[in-house]
Amino acid sequence: MSALLDSGYASARAVTRHHAKSFYFSSLILFGARRRGAFAIYAFCRRLDDLIDEAPVEHAARSLDEVREMVKALFERGEVRALAPWPQAELHALLDTARRFGIGAQPFLELIDGMEMDLTRSRYATWAELDVYCYRVAGVVGLMMAPLLGTTDPTALGHAADLGRAMQLTNILRDVKEDLGRGRIYLPQDELVACGVTEATLREGRMTEGLQRLITGQIARARALYASALEGVPWLSGFGSRRVVRVMAAVYGGILEVIERRKLDVFSSRASVSLGGKLLRLLGVLVTRNRTGLPALRPSPLRGEGDR
Repeated sequence: MSALLDSGYASARAVTRHHAKSFYFSSLILFGARRRGAFAIYAFCRRLDDLIDEAPVEHAARSLDEVREMVKALFERGEVRALAPWPQAELHALLDTARRFGIGAQPFLELIDGMEMDLTRSRYATWAELDVYCYRVAGVVGLMMAPLLGTTDPTALGHAADLGRAMQLTNILRDVKEDLGRGRIYLPQDELVACGVTEATLREGRMTEGLQRLITGQIARARALYASALEGVPWLSGFGSRRVVRVMAAVYGGILEVIERRKLDVFSSRASVSLGGKLLRLLGVLVTRNRTGLPALRPSPLRGEGDR
C-alpha cells in the first residue's frame, strides 16, 4: 500500500473511532481491506454531515452541489478533487475501496439527496415520508457496505438498507431532545396527533401516556427493520461479514433496550450502550451462531403505509 493510501485509511479510522464508537466497535470484527474500507465509507459520510452542519444555510445547497460533482469525478473518472473538509488522502482511500469492492456512485449521490432534505424540511407528516429520509441518510449506507461485506444480490441489498433505516430510527429516538434544540422533529406528525402529543409536550419534556405509546410504536417499528436486516445475513460471504452485521444490529438495537429501561424517557439523558454492554452483545454473537442479540419482536400499535 502506498504512503498516500496508508495515510488516508489511518485518517478515516481516526474519524470513525472519534465520532462513531458503536460503528467502530462493530467494524473491528472485520479484517484487512474490509475493515479499512468500512472506515473509509464512514469517514466520507461523517464529513458530509459535518459540512452541512457547519455551512451557513444559504451556502449549504451550493456546497452539496460541489460534493455531487466531486463524487461523480471520483467514481466515474477516478479523479480526486480536493474539497474541504475532506483530506485528499481520505478520498484516495475511498476510491481504492470502491474499486476493490465494486461500489458504485449511486448510494453516495442518494446520501447527498438525503442531506439536502435537512435544508428544506424539519417535520415529516407521515412515516412513509420519514422513511424516505431514513433511507436516504442511512439506508444507502447499507448499500455502500453490502459489496464490501460480500454481496450485490438485489434481495440482500434491500435487507442491507433496512439495517441503515433501523439505525436511523434508533438515532431519532435517542436524539429527540437534541433535535428539538435544532428546531427539528423527526417523529411522524400524524402519529404525534393520534397519540395526543403536541410540540409543546415535547419541548417541556413531559413523558405523557400518549408519548410513551408513540415511542413504543417507533421501537417496535425499528425492531422489525432490524429483523429484516438480519434476514439478509446469509447472503454475506466476506470473512467476518455475517458477524459484523449481527453485532451492529445487537449494539444499536441495545439503545432501544436502554430507552425501555428508562421507562421510555428520551429527555433526561442520551441513551447509549456501555462498553460492557457492547462486549456482552459481541460475546453473544460469537458463541451463538444465529443469535440476533435483539429482544423478541412485538407487533407495532402504529402500523402505517410505509411499514414493512
